[in-house]
Amino acid sequence: MDALRPLITAALAARQNAYAPYSRFLVGAAVLADGAIFAGSNVENAAYPQGQCAEASAIGAMVTAGKRTLSCVVVVGTGEALCTPCGGCRQRLREFGAPDLPIHLVGEDGALRRTVTLADLLPLSFGPDNLGLNHD
Repeated sequence: MDALRPLITAALAARQNAYAPYSRFLVGAAVLADGAIFAGSNVENAAYPQGQCAEASAIGAMVTAGKRTLSCVVVVGTGEALCTPCGGCRQRLREFGAPDLPIHLVGEDGALRRTVTLADLLPLSFGPDNLGLNHD
């Protein structure tokens, strides 16, 4: 759990900066890539399809920094239910993460609620390796 603390702290801080005036559902995410942490929050838009998920924001920051391989993900959501990545974000995570990528689901209090793998969330996934690509 100590190794996760910096990721959880980053995701909690990002969640506080979420822009969610419509749903009021604040989400923060942090990803680990090559030892560096990248965080993001959800950003809503009055034209709903134009919004961006926290996971997509964190992945965008990671890619902007030149990183390509996820090794760990933390997602912090609002409320009592587990906040798991949406379908689109599951595919985004698959672009840069292997099926055994750990995804830690954390409550807004910072407590770890559950850990799953990308394969748990997106079984029989299609990714870069299906096309013969490798980001390494």
